[in-house]
Amino acid sequence: MPTRKEMKRKARRALKRHYIMYVAICLIAAYVGSEFTSSLNVLDVTPASGSYHTEERLERPSGINEGFADVMYDMLAGDEEDGKALSDELKAEEIERSRTGNPAFGRSRGVLASLVNSVTSGSIVVSMLAALHSLTGSENLAILIFILLGAAFLFSIWFFFVNIFKVISRRVFLEGRVYEKVPFQRMLFLLRVKKWTKVSCTMFLASLYQLLWSLTIVGGFVKYFSYYLVPYIAAENPDIAPGEAIRLSRRMMKGHKWECFVFEMSFFPWLLLGGATFGISEILYSNPYRAAFFSEYYADMRAEAKKAHLKGSELLNDTYLYEMPEDELIYLAYEDVISALIRRPKDILKLSGVRKFFADQLGVLLTNSKTEKEYEQMQGRLVKMELLKDAVDRKAYPSRLSAVPEVEKRQRIETIHYLRHYSIWSIVLLFFIFSAIGWVWEVSLHLVTDGEFVNRGVLHGPWLPIYGGGGVLILMLLNRLRKRPVLEFIGIVVLCGCVEYTTSFVLEILHNGERWWDYSGYFLNLNGRICAEGLLVFGIGGIAIVYMLAPLLDNQIQRIRPWVLIPLCLILLTAFTVDNVYSARHPNSGKGITDYEEKTACLQYTYPPYTYL
Repeated sequence: MPTRKEMKRKARRALKRHYIMYVAICLIAAYVGSEFTSSLNVLDVTPASGSYHTEERLERPSGINEGFADVMYDMLAGDEEDGKALSDELKAEEIERSRTGNPAFGRSRGVLASLVNSVTSGSIVVSMLAALHSLTGSENLAILIFILLGAAFLFSIWFFFVNIFKVISRRVFLEGRVYEKVPFQRMLFLLRVKKWTKVSCTMFLASLYQLLWSLTIVGGFVKYFSYYLVPYIAAENPDIAPGEAIRLSRRMMKGHKWECFVFEMSFFPWLLLGGATFGISEILYSNPYRAAFFSEYYADMRAEAKKAHLKGSELLNDTYLYEMPEDELIYLAYEDVISALIRRPKDILKLSGVRKFFADQLGVLLTNSKTEKEYEQMQGRLVKMELLKDAVDRKAYPSRLSAVPEVEKRQRIETIHYLRHYSIWSIVLLFFIFSAIGWVWEVSLHLVTDGEFVNRGVLHGPWLPIYGGGGVLILMLLNRLRKRPVLEFIGIVVLCGCVEYTTSFVLEILHNGERWWDYSGYFLNLNGRICAEGLLVFGIGGIAIVYMLAPLLDNQIQRIRPWVLIPLCLILLTAFTVDNVYSARHPNSGKGITDYEEKTACLQYTYPPYTYL
């Protein structure tokens, strides 16, 4: 086995190569509570003490005597009225505090603010218990059901997410030992092999045994190292039986427990530095460094077990997690991709000039010619190939050579539909469809909440162009981000935030300081012009447009014959132009349209600000 110094050198090399990925994985692990939780001390904020309820309650652990915990203890003690009164008092105090504090953290308006207030004040608990009480007719039974449901919910979160994240992180670190690239999508590898639940059972059984052994004098300490390799074993072979994974870990760690303890203690100075830096050094370096080191340790322990023909070591069968495959194997597994890559210089269809700019940068085809249709199909195949090219080049783990087959169609390269190019006529029709959907949404909400029909928007026609314009801008300006959903979401939020803030600022200048909307009081707002709640809605809606709604609508639009589609678009454009010209002198205004005023919390986001334009 290599020395500790050699393993640490390899770990530092892997960390340097995958620094951002490793730090992100460890930070996520700390947030979900899987491991490294002490690293988040720098983010701990002790709430200021308040003068909430001081009456005698059930005895509770020291340090938990206010706020949400007080409401919980009141409700579980049967003091339903006291719990409700305290909840209302806490909510009122939080709202008042938000008005006198940082305006960006307002809590007096908006759905998000209402949700935050409900959680921090405990009113969500009051509502749930009241509902259960009304259903069961028994207060004690309602409390029992609430406790059981809460326990089941928390256990489910732990069982399927917290419990399993160690395996996910170990897989990422093991792939990073050998390969130059580890796509973030590899965090979902358990879903691709359909072993998420089985691995959850493996980790649960190991945790249960560890808990039971902890009840003995020294058993907990010893078994901690006996079961040390279980997450690594499950990461390599997710199909292994839970009991077998535990037994194999015990066999591999026999005679190595003290050695592993010494290796753990070698990181103690880093732990001290983490305490001195309030966890910052752990987040930025020592946590991923430690994880990378023990990945090296497991790889060496595995090699030793295989060499000694240890019982069960044959189940550690993911060969190419530890070494790069030979060219022949890559060729057999990725023959279709290699063939496509070889033909690529000859087969690629290229556009030129303005057509190339619109296609490549904006994802728009100016005409619906046969050449552009072929270009769209070719680009779809190329995108799929790029996702597989890293495996062919042995820069990323070759998932097709996995010992546990992943869910993937291997025989042909499919077009990824949301990466399509939209024709100019599809863009026009999508603009009007999104505008009409927005108009129906606004009118319907006003009809339901106020009981009257109001033609929303500044125009007179059945469309709200901000919806259509926003949808089309997202499709076009963020075209190059579609391959990366996380960046696409961030781009949508930033784009919508910039447009909304700028629009608010310009309108205020043009209308002598009059504000057409005001998010003051919304949680996480910026000068009342934009807020987290609205941007979150725009982000989710934009993602739905890019990855689902627009492709589905475009499929139907493509079925419309050109001699019908083109005249239809021209008619709509003409009507829209006439409406704009007329509304410039006679804008649609009146009750429910331009009489902006602050609504109650339940109606905060009923009318998005764009619709006033």
